Amino acid sequence: MDVAQISVVPSLSRTKAKRTRFAGEALQYVSVSDIIKIMETDAERMTPELLRVLEGKKRELDRHRPFPPEIVRNLEEQFRLEWTYNSNAIEGNTLNLRETELVLNRGLTIGKKSLREHFEVLNHGEAITLLESVLGKKKDLSEELVLSLHGLILKNIDDTEAGRYRRSNVMIIGAAHIPPQAVKVPKLMEEFFGWYQEQVHKLSPPELAAWVHYKFVHIHPFTDGNGRTARLLMNLVLMRSGYPPAVILTVDRKRYYRVLKEADRDRYSGFLAFIGRSIDRSLSIYLNALKSAATPSERHGYIPLSEATQYCSYGIEYLSYLARTGRLGAVKIGSKWMTTREALEEYSTRIAKAE
Repeated sequence: MDVAQISVVPSLSRTKAKRTRFAGEALQYVSVSDIIKIMETDAERMTPELLRVLEGKKRELDRHRPFPPEIVRNLEEQFRLEWTYNSNAIEGNTLNLRETELVLNRGLTIGKKSLREHFEVLNHGEAITLLESVLGKKKDLSEELVLSLHGLILKNIDDTEAGRYRRSNVMIIGAAHIPPQAVKVPKLMEEFFGWYQEQVHKLSPPELAAWVHYKFVHIHPFTDGNGRTARLLMNLVLMRSGYPPAVILTVDRKRYYRVLKEADRDRYSGFLAFIGRSIDRSLSIYLNALKSAATPSERHGYIPLSEATQYCSYGIEYLSYLARTGRLGAVKIGSKWMTTREALEEYSTRIAKAE
């Protein structure tokens, strides 16, 4: 049997692939016909209950348009930071949220952190800027955009592979799924873009965003940066339809990987629900921020978490955790999480009902 030369890469996209050789092993690569089957979306849908929640919150969000400029600016800054921090942390970047903010917004260097980790933050920020520019020009998902986004993700990290489909076969550490052979990637990506054009007006934006993410990482077209690129494309689909970007939290990393593995075994419901909950969190953050600015009397409705402890039985550390994970309606203004008394009451009522 011929020795198979492959690249071994960690789950989703971390680190530049190392080439290694496996002798005497029958590697089962996904065939083109298997991918075509994946592209056919008779695919599972999000549950009607989850879709009703997402579409209901989206309609409520639309009723607030046009959004107050100051609120929009604060939300965009918050999401750019959270999105960059969490997307990189999922892939192994060790910069914390505060350090990410210093690199992203102030261009500072963090001691004892690698140059690669700094570039990952700066590059992701540039990729978001490109995405926003594309949305402003009313452009849509295309091969040119995918290659441009990936080119930014790996800029100054691996310029040889940046913006180029992989030319070697890969395995994903910890995953049962073995991505298609490199020679098939260009054709599969062509089918991916064709599938998207067929589905863009058939699936709801949340479902389409989830499927774009899954199908992209299933093909795994690059040696590195597939996860970050997939999450950028997922949010392109959401944002072009007026949804806020969905942030997959690093605290949910294990669950994220688990539902991806389940999807690789043709069990898609967990992944669709997981992405749906991420979208729901972002919608809630936007709505809570906008409701506080709805009338003059509500304009000062937000209070810092330190003050919020006076109106509940929780400490500031727990409230901060609830805010970061989207369980408590809150918005980050500057470097501080802010919430409302109404959000505290809503959370307490929800917990009481669950008990």
